Amino acid sequence: MTIRHRLYLELDPGARTAPGFSMTNKIIMTVILVSVVMALAGTEDTLTLGFERWWRLADGFVIAFFLAEYVCRLWVSVENPAYSDGWRGRLRYARSAPALIDLAVLAPTLLFAVGSEAFLLRLVRLMRILQLARLGRFSRSMTLVTKALSRRASELVLAFAFAMMLVVISSTMLYLIEGGIQPEAFGSIPRAMWWSIATLTTVGYGDVYPVTGLGRLFAAITALMGICLIAMPAGIFASALSDALEERRREEGTDE
Repeated sequence: MTIRHRLYLELDPGARTAPGFSMTNKIIMTVILVSVVMALAGTEDTLTLGFERWWRLADGFVIAFFLAEYVCRLWVSVENPAYSDGWRGRLRYARSAPALIDLAVLAPTLLFAVGSEAFLLRLVRLMRILQLARLGRFSRSMTLVTKALSRRASELVLAFAFAMMLVVISSTMLYLIEGGIQPEAFGSIPRAMWWSIATLTTVGYGDVYPVTGLGRLFAAITALMGICLIAMPAGIFASALSDALEERRREEGTDE
């Protein structure tokens, strides 16, 4: 067994026949979680003030670690039968979703290496939160959720389109009814959209609300439609997840 193949088995959970994760995968998951905690804590000045040097060292370690991981994954990708045709296979792997997520996390970090602007620093810290998405490659449950979403993509897109239509209609009606009375809140359709989105998602902050009888009537209708709006994608996703779970149970039963 070559060194490259051994490293491939260590990095790719799907390539392992033994249950559980390799030690390399456990280290990667730990560093990902530590990196996310650092990204969140790094936005609080009281936690970083006076410890700038240590934060820079920790950032440097994280950058080097994930850069090395990305290079290693690119190197061993040809061990996967789907990418086994040399540099062409590596190029296809580089365009795959997991590799693009890795690159999305690394790209702002590399930009920050050539500049010290505060905006770039914040971008690096925020983009590091994308590391959470990288945990999906270690999780069968995440794969199950992804499969459920992909199978119901057209229905979810339809539900989203219906939601956008309701937002436009309700904000337009409140603009016509309340625009002259409350110009700050409903003086334009984009302004009214804030109220419409908050109402349709059943959040209802209460900072903006209609004062006329007709406006309140449409607000009540919008609120009722919001209940249907939340239930529709939830029902679609629940049905898809149930189908995916049942399929996995059948596969596991067949394997046994």
